[in-house]
Amino acid sequence: MLKCVSRAVQLAARLSSSVPFAPAVRPAFCRSIWSLSSSGAASASRPRLLTATRALPSLSSGCGSLHTEGDKAFAEFLSDEIKEEKKIQKNKSLPKISGGWELELNGTEAKLTRSLSGEKVTITFNVNNSIPPQLEEDPEHTQKSPEDEPEIVSTPNFVVEVTKPGAKTSLVFDCHFPEDEQTGHGEGEEESDIFNIREVSFQPEGDAEWKETSYTLNTDSLDWTLYDHLMDFLADRGVDNTFADELMELSTALEHQEYIKFLEDLSTFVKCK
Repeated sequence: MLKCVSRAVQLAARLSSSVPFAPAVRPAFCRSIWSLSSSGAASASRPRLLTATRALPSLSSGCGSLHTEGDKAFAEFLSDEIKEEKKIQKNKSLPKISGGWELELNGTEAKLTRSLSGEKVTITFNVNNSIPPQLEEDPEHTQKSPEDEPEIVSTPNFVVEVTKPGAKTSLVFDCHFPEDEQTGHGEGEEESDIFNIREVSFQPEGDAEWKETSYTLNTDSLDWTLYDHLMDFLADRGVDNTFADELMELSTALEHQEYIKFLEDLSTFVKCK
């Protein structure tokens, strides 16, 4: 029995040495991997792994990147959209705010500064996410003419920082535009405030980040008399309804300007030029 096993092993060894390995029986992909595992002179003739042997769909590559038919349609849409947005653009240049405010821009962020009898008032806001959502009153989507479309107005949150000479900290107001704009705090008021104070805190002068370790007064449950005094404090420094109206106009123009610029950058990116 052992002799039979021995003869079988010897026969198999002779057959393996006399019959050359035939890679043709392997799939092409396996053959490529197998050839990469060999060494010596054979490496010079290795096939490239995963090399395509058939033509790919025709794609243009203006800047060496992918550009599909979908990209082409996208670019055409953006081109038309940019033209339409420029047609309805009200302010080619940003409107100014009355009262001697100086404007400084950093992308979507705006800073307004004003000096008044030694005090410095700084207001900062960002137009990102400043457009309220447009809610459909009619559940059925009816076609509206351009004249019937609601006007898009930017209503950003804004921060007012009041700094007095010699003071170590600034009095900071976190303000916002309420959705209903019905924010009067007493009966018989002739005019409602179009913006609200949300929080008040003392913060280190010029700090960009609101320190959570400083006490913050939330106005939700504040006595109306104290709240009215805070609003009067801001009004005496030029932050009143007139200012808020002009701030919305400035923010709307800046937001639309940035939106058009974004569309232009997006068009350039999609067209890859």
